[in-house]
Amino acid sequence: MKTAGLKRKNLAAAISIIAAFAATPSLATDVHGHLQQDNSGQPVANARVALDGTHYTATADKEGNFVFANVPAGSYTVSVSQSGFATAHAPLTVGSSGTATVNVSLKKVAELKGLIVAANRYDASTMQMDAPNSINVLSAASLQHTAVHNVAEALGLLPGVNVTNTGSGYFSGVDGAARGEGVYATVRGLPADYDVNMINGVDVAQGMPYSRSVQLSLLPPSGLQTIVMNKTSTADMDGDAIGGTVDFRTPTAYDFAKDTSGSVSVSGRMESRARDYGDSGLGGGAAADFQTKFGSEKQFGVYASAYYDYRTYVNSEEAAATSAYNDGSWQFAHTTATGKSAPGYDPASNLTSTGMDVGVVPGYERRYGGNFSFDWKIDDTFSTYLRMSYAYAQTTENTSFTQLIPQNVTYQQVGTSGVYTPNIGRIAARYWFETNPEIADLATFQWGADKTVGGWTISPNVFYSFGDNDRPNHVEIDGREDKYSQTNFPYSGSTLMSYGAGGFPYPQLTPALLAQVNNIPSLYANDNGELTEIYSGQRKGGAKIDARYDFTDGSLSSIQFGAKFSDSVRNFSDRDWSTAGINDGVTTLGDLGIFNGNWNAIFPGQYNWKSPKVSQSGVANLIQQYLVDSDLDTCGDNLYANNYNCDTLRGREEVSAIYAKATFNIGNLEIIPGLRFEHTGIENTYWVVPQDSSGNELLGYFQSNHTVYNEPLPSVFLNYRPTDGSIYRVALWQSYTRPSLYQLGSSSSISTSDGITTITRGNPNLKAIEATNLDFSGQWSNDNGGYASVAGFYKHLSHYIYDAGGGQANSNTNGTGTVFYKTPENGGNGRVYGVELDTHQKFKFLPSPFDGLGVGFNATRQNTKVDLGVPGFQNEVMQSAPNFMANAEVFYEKYGFSLNLSYHYTSAWLSNYDFLNQGAPWDDLWIRPIKRLDLHAGYAFNNGLQVDFSISNLADNYSYWAHIGKRNLTISDIVDTGMTSLLTVKYNF
Repeated sequence: MKTAGLKRKNLAAAISIIAAFAATPSLATDVHGHLQQDNSGQPVANARVALDGTHYTATADKEGNFVFANVPAGSYTVSVSQSGFATAHAPLTVGSSGTATVNVSLKKVAELKGLIVAANRYDASTMQMDAPNSINVLSAASLQHTAVHNVAEALGLLPGVNVTNTGSGYFSGVDGAARGEGVYATVRGLPADYDVNMINGVDVAQGMPYSRSVQLSLLPPSGLQTIVMNKTSTADMDGDAIGGTVDFRTPTAYDFAKDTSGSVSVSGRMESRARDYGDSGLGGGAAADFQTKFGSEKQFGVYASAYYDYRTYVNSEEAAATSAYNDGSWQFAHTTATGKSAPGYDPASNLTSTGMDVGVVPGYERRYGGNFSFDWKIDDTFSTYLRMSYAYAQTTENTSFTQLIPQNVTYQQVGTSGVYTPNIGRIAARYWFETNPEIADLATFQWGADKTVGGWTISPNVFYSFGDNDRPNHVEIDGREDKYSQTNFPYSGSTLMSYGAGGFPYPQLTPALLAQVNNIPSLYANDNGELTEIYSGQRKGGAKIDARYDFTDGSLSSIQFGAKFSDSVRNFSDRDWSTAGINDGVTTLGDLGIFNGNWNAIFPGQYNWKSPKVSQSGVANLIQQYLVDSDLDTCGDNLYANNYNCDTLRGREEVSAIYAKATFNIGNLEIIPGLRFEHTGIENTYWVVPQDSSGNELLGYFQSNHTVYNEPLPSVFLNYRPTDGSIYRVALWQSYTRPSLYQLGSSSSISTSDGITTITRGNPNLKAIEATNLDFSGQWSNDNGGYASVAGFYKHLSHYIYDAGGGQANSNTNGTGTVFYKTPENGGNGRVYGVELDTHQKFKFLPSPFDGLGVGFNATRQNTKVDLGVPGFQNEVMQSAPNFMANAEVFYEKYGFSLNLSYHYTSAWLSNYDFLNQGAPWDDLWIRPIKRLDLHAGYAFNNGLQVDFSISNLADNYSYWAHIGKRNLTISDIVDTGMTSLLTVKYNF
């Protein structure tokens, strides 16, 4: 209907013009125009020029000149579109006689891509239309009008992006999800490792210990202004981006209209789940920014911003799947006499839960950081800049688990059917306390310049980044009632659980079990605690240079080429100390002095037994009181040096790249062929623990391996712009992702048994994951505040490697004779394909005040299939890749008032392959669909004061629900984080 209406409108306009020609031919005037670059004054050739709402179009000649003949008198808007430049608009008044003239200045897209930020969603849609590749943009206003914790969650507003609150390493599983915030963003079905993350065009350091992912949760929405998600990669972009390239951009002084301006803001927050526990759940923050332009010609510009915020939370965990994995708390509901799944039953549908963990998760997080930019426009042809950013996050998180673990499970035949059911003879009640601390930071520094000489533009850049994800002073302590006896608590039944509305599990406790879980301090202390320290970080620096030549005539518009070199060093260490056991038969957890009160309900609204509050410092002090050097047992080795170094890895990675691309313009068609070549050299140093021929441990030593990747990456992009408000794109390009350094060079052990030597280590011969990518899309905008886009994509993957956390991906043993190697291996091929829809419309055509209403919607339907390279796993879906994602929004913006009601939906997605190690896909761990309703309301006063209020998860849905088996909720992990309310008061000056 909208297309038909536009056609009728254009037809009416055409008829009016024809009628004007017929009725008053003497009132026609020729329009002469000239196009030039805004920074150099050079002419812009081959650009398409149109008078909006008419049939008049023209193409500028090599001097940038164009002519419209016989234009009727009236007021018009001239629109100019050209590859490499932002679409420009200029008013035009045509008189009844003589000649009309119009001059239009165009800004290069290259400048927009690197510097300009989008202030509002309309600027964002213009950036998307003008870009030479397919991008999605989140504007500064969109970030302010969200109800999210950080930029990772903000990315979830974009089509094709899935935000996960769990990942690899110590962010995995229910403990990571219990923080209640998004950590990673996956693009179009590809893991977060497959993305390139940038700040102001600088690829940031990757500090995570086991992957190439970047922890985006340490960046708050207030610290950045515009997020550009590149869905396709041209030759001038880094090639290791199968998923996408995400550029977090900060503003410069020249993005503001005033010579001097700034803002200050304060905020307060409250988390409802903490209130359910009787805790305050309060948090808050402050932020400020300032910019000024100075000098005789305002040639200097400075921008600076800073922020600080904190949150306190208390969240709830139910962890039956975790208990099944760690403690074997699962059975088949219908079994053979030996406990295997009975014939005729689907294993994934035949599960029953025989145990669980339930936890309280209090935490505290504080973040601070800022951005700085300095720009110097030396003259019209030369400018230089300096950019810096820094983000820091410190998290203290504790988990108090009450554990119910099955014992003495037998199998009883049902009549004479030959089918058995499990019977839980006893339940052991235990307690486990652990912390999940983290200190993370991320910084970028860069200096660059742009110099124009004739048709040449030369852009050198030097950059440096560092990132850390440390887990210092992780402590654990546990207790059990069955430490000295295996009598446990008598029980009888095939399952521990009954299930309520929505499949929520409820343990069926005997009176004795209920009394025990309400008296955790009476459990016997197992030891004086365990200490783990993990340090992981990367330092990355380098330089690049880009050169472009713009032609003034002919179909060849420009050529561009460049080179880039980066050198990075990654360090990782993991050390663990376990104190000696307490075996006096008397000491209980309550005797250790680690408790300081109780949570009245361990999971309010579901499980109402008590849980003790634990002093983290009390546990840490207890450990230090009893810890001795010989308690170091990182890898369970006998020698101290081996335990100290066995999980230590140092890796150096050098990446050299060169590229060339050209831009051709043939009428409204833009063609951009390109070729990039990247050479990577990686050297890993790791610790080797050997054994002698009798199996005795020997003193280890450091060893190194080397990996080389050479990747040619061709690409071709076609952009067709038939009108000012439409563009159609087709892109075909090659990309790749290097394996994580941990998979290439993790620690090694050498064991000998019966004359056979087995070497377990990383695999330096792993191939890079390679992808052939096809993308096609159309995007349209109208004059009434609306835009729409449709995109289709297909990716063919080779040499797939999945996220295995701290384990080996697709571990396999190969070798000949008496020497065998157990290493991670590449999988087979994979494919990803799907369709994206994104639309937004403000109803400007309605009468006031209803013209402030609007709606927005985006949706992605995608499919993934991959061969893990393991028998039985040749047709798996990819991790973190839901089949369907959608965002819907209703908003009102007028008279300074803004109101946004948004709904987010993500369908189920696979988190871990073969979770129970059963050698088949039926026991994959899946994440239940996520549903979230958010509300934002704000008002901007005329005096610069602005007030915003938001509520995230308004419907109070569970934030995480993992389950074993795609369609079976019998064995689940569940996290309840409640709602988050945020009030911000900002003053702009």
